[in-house]
Amino acid sequence: MTDASSTLGGIDFDPVEFLAEAVATPSHEDVAEMRRLLVRTLERFGVDAAVDDAGCVIAEKASPAPEEGPHVVANTHIDTVTPHVAFERDRTATGPEAGESDDSADVIRGRGACDAKGPLAALLYGFLRAEPDRGRLTLAVTPDEETLSLGAAALTGKLSGTADRLEGDLYLVGEPTGLDVCTAAKGRFQGRVELSGEAAHAAEFAGANAVTAVEGALAAIRRFDEGTDEHPQLGLSKLTPTVIEGGGATNQVPADCAVTVDRRSVPPETAAGFRTGLEEAVREAVGAMDGGTASVDVDVALTDRDSPFFEAFSTDPDHEFVETVAEAARTATADVGLPGSRGGGVRPFGAATEASYFAPTPTVVFGPGDLADDAGAVAHAEREYVRVREVEAAAVTVANALDRVLA
Repeated sequence: MTDASSTLGGIDFDPVEFLAEAVATPSHEDVAEMRRLLVRTLERFGVDAAVDDAGCVIAEKASPAPEEGPHVVANTHIDTVTPHVAFERDRTATGPEAGESDDSADVIRGRGACDAKGPLAALLYGFLRAEPDRGRLTLAVTPDEETLSLGAAALTGKLSGTADRLEGDLYLVGEPTGLDVCTAAKGRFQGRVELSGEAAHAAEFAGANAVTAVEGALAAIRRFDEGTDEHPQLGLSKLTPTVIEGGGATNQVPADCAVTVDRRSVPPETAAGFRTGLEEAVREAVGAMDGGTASVDVDVALTDRDSPFFEAFSTDPDHEFVETVAEAARTATADVGLPGSRGGGVRPFGAATEASYFAPTPTVVFGPGDLADDAGAVAHAEREYVRVREVEAAAVTVANALDRVLA
């Protein structure tokens, strides 16, 4: 068995100790201190770490034959959501935290325990342990995944004036997956359907009622995905109206109404394609209505943001890289004594991630911890935690998978 406390260049790197220090380091408002911890750790092991203009931490290891193997990129993020939750280590946890068959468990609690400082600890262990015989390995840690992902967008050339600085052949993205290998995730867009009519006194048969027109808009939203095929990994896309705003005076025909929508997409839909398709559908539905709504204009716009929305991504579940990571996870979970049903599965991921920016290059999402358990939310929740043995298993998984790919 490869143990997570293996000696690296004569110096022990313990991913659990690193995680404890990382969780105790607040990074919900400013990642500077957490970034210093990461850079300091890399430099302690003789690795040059650069911080780019977007705040990303980049470190590389090249083999003697970098062109004869793949370029593997290991990515996760160091920012967390608010509020900060203090570090705590509980060695006698019970309930869902203890696992499926344990009477007790060693658990680290606190903000970032599973999202995503636990995955970071595992990726960092694998990176430090790696000695590529072929190809090369890049560790790319971003500073703002929980907000706008400007760091990842700049790294991948998705911002104006930037170019893809990574150009990886394989991407391993650290997120809490319960040690499963996740090969796909739905995209997430937000849009606003604006209906523009003509105001008039409510006593008159005049004007163009934008609130009345929302009936057609909602019908178009409800029918938008009718007849579409399920994605083999992600199932059906989903479109949800979430906010309606309209009218101003109780005795006036309203000239304006707007519906905010949440879109969970599946490949091959793009943000631009979704916007165009929805506008056409709503325009047709509103134009077909009676009652003076034919003169109501329709405009659909995506919510302004400084970086692209996360689009859906999908990697072939039968890809060799997927099986390599999954096999390494199954072996590692057995070696550290986790329940047999824990880890090593292949499935979609339950949330949008920066993995979207790396597709369509083969990309998998992997890490210790869960987005939610039987008791409710874990990631982003006050009870955020990760099992110590899962962190160890994830670290060994990453190290062994990288060794196989780059050996």
